[in-house]
Amino acid sequence: MTTTHTGLIAGLVLGLAGSLGGFSAFVICLVVGAIGLFVGRALDGELDLREMLGRDRGEER
Repeated sequence: MTTTHTGLIAGLVLGLAGSLGGFSAFVICLVVGAIGLFVGRALDGELDLREMLGRDRGEER
């Protein structure tokens, strides 16, 4: 199990624990799960945040 999977599971569990029931719970779980997924991918090195933010550290295109 990679850090990405662990982050996604942790985000979903925290979302479920924080809100039980209804459509709002679904949306909160979806958002928190997505945050967990992005954090896990960033920690695994599969997601380059500098590229997403447009910061290339002086490299020309």
